[in-house]
Amino acid sequence: MTGTNQTTQTARTTGAARTARTTGAARTADAAGATGATDATDATDAAGAGGGPRTISTLLVANRGEIACRIFRTCRALGIATVAVYSDADADALHVREADTAVRLPGAAPSDTYLRGDLVVRAALAAGADAVHPGYGFLSENAAFARSVRDAGLVWVGPPAEAVELMASKTRAKELMAAAGVPLLAPVDPEKAGAADLPLLLKAAAGGGGRGMRIVRELADLSGELTAASAEAAAAFGDGEVFAEPYVERGRHVEVQIMADGHGAVWALGTRDCSLQRRHQKVVEEAPAPGLGDALRDRLHEAAVTAARAVGYRGAGTVEFLLGADGRPYFLEMNTRLQVEHPVTEAVFGLDLVALQLRVAEGEPLPAPAPPEPRGHAVEARLYAEDPARDWQPQTGPLLTLEVPDEPGLRLDTGYTGGDTIGVHYDPMLAKVVAHAPTRNEAVRLLARALERARIHGPVTNRDLLVRSLRHPDFRAARLDTGFYDRHLAALTAPPDEADLRLAALAAALADAAARQDGPGPTRFGAWRNISSRPQVKRYRAEPGGTEHEAAYRTGRTGPVPETGERVVAVRPGHVTLEADSLTRHFHLTVHRDTVYVDTATGSYTFTALPRFTDPTDRTEPGSLLAPMPGTVVRVAEGLGAGASVEAGQPLIWLEAMKMEHRILAPASGTLIALHAAPGLQVEVGALLAVVTEPTDAATAPAAAETTDLESADPAEENA
Repeated sequence: MTGTNQTTQTARTTGAARTARTTGAARTADAAGATGATDATDATDAAGAGGGPRTISTLLVANRGEIACRIFRTCRALGIATVAVYSDADADALHVREADTAVRLPGAAPSDTYLRGDLVVRAALAAGADAVHPGYGFLSENAAFARSVRDAGLVWVGPPAEAVELMASKTRAKELMAAAGVPLLAPVDPEKAGAADLPLLLKAAAGGGGRGMRIVRELADLSGELTAASAEAAAAFGDGEVFAEPYVERGRHVEVQIMADGHGAVWALGTRDCSLQRRHQKVVEEAPAPGLGDALRDRLHEAAVTAARAVGYRGAGTVEFLLGADGRPYFLEMNTRLQVEHPVTEAVFGLDLVALQLRVAEGEPLPAPAPPEPRGHAVEARLYAEDPARDWQPQTGPLLTLEVPDEPGLRLDTGYTGGDTIGVHYDPMLAKVVAHAPTRNEAVRLLARALERARIHGPVTNRDLLVRSLRHPDFRAARLDTGFYDRHLAALTAPPDEADLRLAALAAALADAAARQDGPGPTRFGAWRNISSRPQVKRYRAEPGGTEHEAAYRTGRTGPVPETGERVVAVRPGHVTLEADSLTRHFHLTVHRDTVYVDTATGSYTFTALPRFTDPTDRTEPGSLLAPMPGTVVRVAEGLGAGASVEAGQPLIWLEAMKMEHRILAPASGTLIALHAAPGLQVEVGALLAVVTEPTDAATAPAAAETTDLESADPAEENA
């Protein structure tokens, strides 16, 4: 798989004749100037909104990235023409390239583009679409948008706006579920909370994805955390309502996929476990949830169906539960949309959930009274451009290569290909890799190996974390809970073995030498000098860890001879084979400017080639705080200015990038002698933000930062 959407699923037709999709290059229009709408009443009557079955011929996907590409894949299989919308930042994005028609939404920020329901509806009408699919994130759970689509005479591929509205507020949803007899955690009044109520979980009522969420373990912290959670919720969702409930230690996050039609059928499509989370967002998901007894599984299915019927649900949705250590389930929320992790359910049940969404939207019943029997086990890992060892900081820049092995049982859903650029405006999820096999152990093994063998060149990713997570003893034994990364992150992000790094650096040096030979590179050693020589030394810095490595070798009569004793079996500019400790290892090398990517069978390494001599002018003043990523300065600490005293760990500057807020912290106690940041300033990675001095004259630091998600309305930032 080389960065394209692939799946073993077969889309099911809906029985209605389909219109062949438009051929040729994607047509584009500008939503800001499109005027194809007719009178709303006439359009509604012509479209038959609220009437009988409709055949969808052209579908607009009100989203971007991998979910837009995934929906287009099903549309192609069903003969439905596709329309993409795109921001200026996404003008050359994969989802735009894959659509038949594309409509520009002027601007780059989500608030100006993908969150503008009026522009999206106008784009659908201008492009001649007769239906809109919201994907997930952005406007997918916006009842007003659903109504505006319906009022424009278009088919809404989602649940009724009334159901979306009923579940939009977690507090109202809990009241509704309590009345329907669905088990839930009793809310706690923060003003009356006592020590016996701790720990508490504060949550935003109007959204999810970890925004507005805080764990409170000390009563003294409650007031401040309530204020912070409310402010964060208001910034992310426009609603500062926050509620409190008991925090369940070592709870499991288990959910039930449902699918309902307009003819009374509601399917419960098994369970999924989504307990491995970072910042309250899912990282690894699997189906079925392991270790659940028949009675508990049946109880969850029954509760999910009850929840769906209570709101008159139609289409795809998910009912989420928290399982306590004692196995008792509690209702968390109902997501009135498709989930990021829906592919694991598709794999186990052999279904195309998007095809079923389209079928239901056209007014047809589900194909059978009950769903098919599940088969095997599926595991999904979310591949992010982020650095888990540095507070999960998102990464940006060119994605040079994205290749995942194309093997039976593997599926890749992505919105990127090699050559694309990861920008600062959207969530950093690159792809979802899914493995399906007869047993859980086989699926986990297949997924871990596929990720390990993947070639991913460009920004730092969480690939190594995923591989180590899948192979961790607790995960292999299905000892799962939402505190997994709190306990194991340090071990899972430990730097690679020094011996492995040294060998990879040696391979990089030998390949570089081969590339510098006159004429075509030797297949073995033919172009090497047949004389003894002084050692050749090449220096590399391992990324992102920063450790430096020297590779030294001589060019003897049989070829290069490493000073560290390895035997060189073969060397070419892009491939080196070394024998060390009686083990022969292959290294595949890709060079991009000063960066060298070294891929092996058991891991991948990234190096920066260092100059032989350090430039004495290439220095940064000690105590300098450098921007860890491109972004916008949104504020600085009150009263901060040159001469101000600061304390170690004090937040000084707030950057916003990739839908997240990053607090730049003082590296040590001292005096601020320079401040270059101001609200509204756009900065590039490495930009000098401030300088702090202390008595010991601290070293330069790429600014220490803490990351907080700002908004859930992004395709990969779903409620966790």
